[in-house]
Amino acid sequence: MPKKRALVLTDHELRLMDVLWARGPSTVSEVTAALTAPPLAYNTVLSTLGTLEKKGYVAHKTAGRAFIYDARVEREDAAKTAVSHVIARFFGNSPNALALALLNDVPVSDADRKRIRELLERSAKDKQ
Repeated sequence: MPKKRALVLTDHELRLMDVLWARGPSTVSEVTAALTAPPLAYNTVLSTLGTLEKKGYVAHKTAGRAFIYDARVEREDAAKTAVSHVIARFFGNSPNALALALLNDVPVSDADRKRIRELLERSAKDKQ
């Protein structure tokens, strides 16, 4: 039984997951070659993929002498987990507090403001 997934991916883990999400099943050599700067050593990629497998993010199968790693978690699910972690850790489990912080700190275009307004109105109608 795989270990429960850690809440967030480290920077190295996320870089490798990005490769697997983009390429699909890949060997350690293929993942290493696909990384953008800064490069990581083969052994670092191998070790990090092993950690990701222990965490339940990837699985491998054997093809001859090579291991082929494949993502077991979709990018969207990993993103939701990361956002949930940020909300719990920094915003007292309040998605509203996160939304307000973002709206206060980030310039919002007219198109985005309109979309936010539509979502809020739809949410209010759904609760009625």
